[in-house]
Amino acid sequence: MTNTQKTTLKIATVLWVIWGLVHAFAGGVVLSSDASSGFAAIADAVDPAALAAEYHPAAGGILNQHGWNLLWFGVATIIGGVLIWRGNMTAIWVTGMVGGLADLGYLLFVDFPGYVNFFPGTVMTFISGAAILLSFWVWFTACRAR
Repeated sequence: MTNTQKTTLKIATVLWVIWGLVHAFAGGVVLSSDASSGFAAIADAVDPAALAAEYHPAAGGILNQHGWNLLWFGVATIIGGVLIWRGNMTAIWVTGMVGGLADLGYLLFVDFPGYVNFFPGTVMTFISGAAILLSFWVWFTACRAR
């Protein structure tokens, strides 16, 4: 592996770790909040008063599942980032699928409809996209070199 490829993987790692920390933190926030506060924390472009309600416990359970998913997505991408730093080519795929597919759902169902602010939500999508592009560039160039 060339020095450029190693440096590129290190940049991708930093991006994945940032993405992972933000998502693990968000998961913790959602898990420790009541339903109204959890929805307001996620849909930060929506007036919190519009989300204030007495939700059925099932809605809180579904929101907690989302918080759990945010938490494990974050932890998995942090671990994947460390493995990518070490040059693990399988981690490029696994981390790209976990972070990329998580962000795809976010982009389609939360970002595009306008429920969130540009920062931090949309910025995190750019960060995961950049991490995917950088690490897959290394993966494809390393495969061609064989």
